[in-house]
Amino acid sequence: MPHSQKSRTGGQILVDQLSAQGVAHVFCVPGESYLAALDALHDSNIAVTICRQEAGAGMMADASARLTGRPGICFVTRGPGAMNAAHALHIAEHDSVPLILFVGQVERGMRGRGAFQEMDFGAVFGSIAKYCVEIDDPARIPEIVARAFHVAMSGRPGPVVVSLPEDMLVEQGSVSDCARVERTEISPGGIELDKLHELLAGAKRPIAILGGGGWDAKACMDFERFAQRYDLPVVASFRRTSLFDMEHANYAGELALGANPKLVARVKESDLVLLIGGRMAEVPSQSYTLFDIPIPKQALVHVHADAGELGRVYHPVLAINATPARFCAALARLEPPVEIAWRAHTAAARRDFLAFTNAAPAMPGDVQLNEIMLWLRKRLPEDCIVTNGAGNYAIWTARYLRIRQFGGLLAPVSGSMGYGLPAAVGAKSLHPDRMVVSFAGDGCFMMNGQEFATAVQYNLPIVVVVIDNAMYGTVRMHQEREYPGRVSATLLNSPDFAALARACGGHGESVLRTEEFAPAFERAVASGKPAIVHVKIDREAITPATTLGAIREAALKG
Repeated sequence: MPHSQKSRTGGQILVDQLSAQGVAHVFCVPGESYLAALDALHDSNIAVTICRQEAGAGMMADASARLTGRPGICFVTRGPGAMNAAHALHIAEHDSVPLILFVGQVERGMRGRGAFQEMDFGAVFGSIAKYCVEIDDPARIPEIVARAFHVAMSGRPGPVVVSLPEDMLVEQGSVSDCARVERTEISPGGIELDKLHELLAGAKRPIAILGGGGWDAKACMDFERFAQRYDLPVVASFRRTSLFDMEHANYAGELALGANPKLVARVKESDLVLLIGGRMAEVPSQSYTLFDIPIPKQALVHVHADAGELGRVYHPVLAINATPARFCAALARLEPPVEIAWRAHTAAARRDFLAFTNAAPAMPGDVQLNEIMLWLRKRLPEDCIVTNGAGNYAIWTARYLRIRQFGGLLAPVSGSMGYGLPAAVGAKSLHPDRMVVSFAGDGCFMMNGQEFATAVQYNLPIVVVVIDNAMYGTVRMHQEREYPGRVSATLLNSPDFAALARACGGHGESVLRTEEFAPAFERAVASGKPAIVHVKIDREAITPATTLGAIREAALKG
């Protein structure tokens, strides 16, 4: 019998709507507040990954959204479960990722009494989510789920929170299923494209910066063709390196933490900046120093799917309200000038990138991360998915690895620790045929390290490289810069991560010297199990370019 002609519980209606939207996978921590939805999932074709903590579940859903372009789906229970999931909501909001968080809620008749684990989710998540809603009537589930998908994907993508009262999920309703929602695409106008053509024709030192959400593989390829025809130097915004092949002759680097000083200078000296999809927030803008606010010295062309972001911080000479997919497709209409004035500018930018990312100065200790990363650059397959959380260790991965394809890097623009491991689990769930390698510091790993057990449970052979300096390294670096020699609250006593991997049923390796890494990594891959490669480095090796001692000495000299 068609769903529109039969009575179903709210839980069944909800799961049927997810199926109608093409959802193939959900991530959850179970809770008694949404048992009816869990029961409906039992009879569906939707795969369910049971996670150890709600933050991990949300980050797995976030990873799936980045790879598919469709909202990642996460289910959590009320109260503490919802608060744990807030971590993932913040990442999705900051990183422009479509995510839908379904949260169990107390029965409708108990609201407002301070019932067990009761929360006002609209009040709690209103500043993070694009849309917060509680469903009171099972007959409205199709309508609200469709709206949740639309809001999560359209404009600047982001998270949506849907609250599910427990009794509503068991109540019967008769209602038609919703139609599949597609992302609302916005095309640039002919006037805007003509103006862009005019600006490019008059430029001498242009540069393109790619960032933000809403991209897909075709948009990336369309822009690559445009950049090649125009011989434009192309830069990735912070942790957006999967938007442009890093081995392409036009790629010039990433505006990240520890960015190449020559790249920073090149952006400042450009006469035309084409910013597509990104917002140029604090990190890529190098603490808002690349462009004058509100009017940059460079001619700024800003392309963004959300009109509210255009002119919000920087006033562009040309604002184009368009999604990356439609804008990049439209670029095929433009013809480059017969004589491209900036070819030498592009070639120099590429040379600067290669020099910066090939240099491997020796660092303190028996483990040289620079050399390990250069080895991994050659070893990792072109379609490898790399994930990481936050910490100084990520400066090495960003500087030395080469991301080749869309979705090849899953990393939080929000700078959130603990993201890498859950993201790797989510990525491997979607792409079991691709190598997935996660990087974490010892502090970062311990934020969501319990999800390694999830990888073991589902036989997902990810490789986690834990870079252990026995401290919160980023904070310690800033501590030495601001309060030299006064170490406070940054030292860690970490476990044996290789033994932890084996205790969970995975494969574990320990690395104490540089030459031990390659064979340890190969054994981890060959094991066919989820694996941890525990790499111990010297505390002094704080970045690829300096040491704690050098930072402290410079601070003391004042």
